[in-house]
Amino acid sequence: MSTVDDVVTRGRSLSTEQLLLIAVGIGVVLLVGDLILGVLDGSYSISRIGRYVTEGVLYGLIMGLAGIGLSMTYSILNFANFAHGDTITAGAFIGWGGTYLIAGWGAAGLGHLALVGPQRGLGGPQLGISITSTPVAIFAGLLLAGVGTALFAVLIDRLAYKPMRGAGGIPLLITSIGVAFALRYLITFVYSSQSRGTTASVPSADLLLVDGYVSLDAHDGTLIAAAVVLMLGVHLMLQRTKLGKAMRAMSDNKDLALVTGIPTERVIRWTWMIGGGLAGSAGYLMVLWTGTIDWQFGWLLLLLIFAAVILGGIGSIYGAIVGGLVIGISMHMSMIWLPGGDFTTITAFLMMILVLLIRPAGLFGGKTTA
Repeated sequence: MSTVDDVVTRGRSLSTEQLLLIAVGIGVVLLVGDLILGVLDGSYSISRIGRYVTEGVLYGLIMGLAGIGLSMTYSILNFANFAHGDTITAGAFIGWGGTYLIAGWGAAGLGHLALVGPQRGLGGPQLGISITSTPVAIFAGLLLAGVGTALFAVLIDRLAYKPMRGAGGIPLLITSIGVAFALRYLITFVYSSQSRGTTASVPSADLLLVDGYVSLDAHDGTLIAAAVVLMLGVHLMLQRTKLGKAMRAMSDNKDLALVTGIPTERVIRWTWMIGGGLAGSAGYLMVLWTGTIDWQFGWLLLLLIFAAVILGGIGSIYGAIVGGLVIGISMHMSMIWLPGGDFTTITAFLMMILVLLIRPAGLFGGKTTA
C-alpha cells in the first residue's frame, strides 16, 4: 500500500513541477514575444535594450562579487551573515578614505580626506578623482578596501562570532543582525549620514547598436575588469591551492576535515578574510560606478545579494556569480514593462521565487564552495 502511495505522491509532485514549468514557459514566451513585436514596431529600441542589459551586467557583477563571500561563509560556517551588507559599506568608506588621502593630499586636512569629505564643497568631484585622472589613488583605494575589510572581518569574527561558534546557526544569525546594527550606526557616527559624490566625470565610448548608442565609461570598464580578475582569482584559489581544497573539504564535511588533519581554524580565518575582502572590494566598485556613497547602501543591497545567492544555490560561489548576473539583468530589463524604482526590486525576488519553485536548491543546487 505504501508503495502505491509513494507512486501517487511522486506523480502529483511531477505534475506540479510540470505545471510550474509550463506556466513559466508561457510567461517567458509572452515576454519575449512582446519584446520582439515591440522592437519590430519601434516601441522598444534595440539600443535601449542594450543599455538595460549593460547596466544589468554591471550591477550583477557587484552582487555576484559580494555574494561570493556570503556563500563561502554559509557553506563553511553554516549561517547567513546579515552583517555582510554593512561590511560592504565599511569597506567602501575605508577604501575611499584612502583614495581621498592620496588624490587630495595637500588640498584639505587629513581628517577631512580620511572621512571621505563629509562637508560640501571639497569632495571627489572637486578633487578630480577618477580612474583617468587619479588612477593610482583609485587602485590604491581598491586595494585598501579589500585588505582593510578582510582584516576588519577577522576582527569581527574574533570578537562576536568565534565565542558563539559552537552554539549553532541560529544564534550566529541573530548575532550577525546585532553586528549589522552596530556597524551601521558606527559608520554613521564616524562618517556622518550625509550622502556625497565621490568621483569626477570620465570619458565614455559610445557603441553603435542599430538604432542608437550604448555608452560605457572608464569607470564601467574598471568595474568589469576588477570584478572579473577577482572572480577568476577566487576560482583559481579554490581549484588550484591547498587552501581551496581545504575549504571545499570543510564545506562537504567539517568533522571529517578536522579528523583528517585540516587546520579548520585557519580555514575559517581565511574564509572571513576572503569574504570580507571581496565585500569591501564590491562596495568600493559600487561607489566608483554610481559616483556616490552613503551610510546604508550596503544594507539596501544585502537583500538583493541574498536573492542572488539563493537563486544561484546558496553555498556555491559560481551560483552566486550567475545569480547576481541573472538578478541584475532581470531587474534592469523589467524597466521595459515596469515604471522602475521599487518595481525592479520586486522583479529580483520574483525571479528568485520562480527559480526555487522549479529548482528548490537553486541553479547550482547544493551546498559547496565550488
